[in-house]
Amino acid sequence: MPGSSSPADVLPNIANDLFKQPVAGLQALPPRATHPPRILVLYGSVRERSYSRLASEEAARLLQAMGAETRTFNPSGLPLPDDAPESHPKVQELRQLAEWSEGMVWCSPERHGAMTGIMKSQIDWIPLTSGAVRPTQGKTLAVMQVSGGSQSFNAVNQMRVLGRWMRMLTIPNQSSIAKAFLEFDEAGRMKPSAYYDRVVDVMEELVKFTLLTRDASSWLTDRYSERVESAEALSKRVNQKSI
Repeated sequence: MPGSSSPADVLPNIANDLFKQPVAGLQALPPRATHPPRILVLYGSVRERSYSRLASEEAARLLQAMGAETRTFNPSGLPLPDDAPESHPKVQELRQLAEWSEGMVWCSPERHGAMTGIMKSQIDWIPLTSGAVRPTQGKTLAVMQVSGGSQSFNAVNQMRVLGRWMRMLTIPNQSSIAKAFLEFDEAGRMKPSAYYDRVVDVMEELVKFTLLTRDASSWLTDRYSERVESAEALSKRVNQKSI
């Protein structure tokens, strides 16, 4: 292994931690949380009858029925990335919700074969790091899309790439609702269908993954390279003080 440090200095015996010496592993984690899973819902359209918003509202109802607490961000009024200061009220609202959440639902329309700019702008405004806080790292993510025509997976596939880049735990299941204009009634509720059943499946899986991982988030995302970097930075500061 490259570098002068011994692997034993920086690499935990993960199997040992988990199975042979649990005190050094899972038992070192905080006590299991008992509050409802906190889920932030983002949608990618500001149209008056936005099917991504209606789908996200349906998802939020299901999450609440499953015992989760949800908050939904309205993207109307959010400026383009870098077109306003970070102190903008909508930017601050979005970032505070991202920090509050333990998991997220991203639901975008497919437009020109891709997610919408509105969806991407919301994600772009959420930083990878904010001081010592990482608003998305280790949090769960479910992705959904609505289409005006035949079923496609372009938007959900793109959002999966973004979720990985944001260091989120994107769940395996996903939802793609084709011809969304046929799937909602006049009141905005989703009609019974295989598409609806899939939305239920996705939300159920999201709650389960969030409950399983939220207490272990910091442990799951603890990285060798970052420990080395932190140790080198600390050593550099100590050496500078001693000069």
